[in-house]
Amino acid sequence: QVQLVESGGGLVQAGGSLRLSCVVSGRTFGTYVMGWFRQAPGKEREFVAAIRGIVYTRYYADSVKGRFTVSRDNAKNTVSLQMNSLKPEDTAVYYCAAGFKATMNEFEYDYWGQGTQVTVSS
Repeated sequence: QVQLVESGGGLVQAGGSLRLSCVVSGRTFGTYVMGWFRQAPGKEREFVAAIRGIVYTRYYADSVKGRFTVSRDNAKNTVSLQMNSLKPEDTAVYYCAAGFKATMNEFEYDYWGQGTQVTVSS
């Protein structure tokens, strides 16, 4: 069974930075496309970023492009999301997800973490 565990959330002032990490159990981490999504109160869950398993091609939502960076370490079964220049509108629960297709569609991802709260104060 594949398990994803996120960490690194917290409270930060606008303009600050946070780094989220997600550790994935199992031996096939390198085959997964890893995605980050977020859900703000009262809103739909939305795509943030994704990274392919082998060639490390990265994808970003327009709202975070230039501020967030997704990376992965296949030797450590870990995917990270470095978030810089944070804004109050980045406040949300952030989820990592694993799938086999590089897509912004959350329904294409097969495994999900429990989420970690990120709060950006103004």
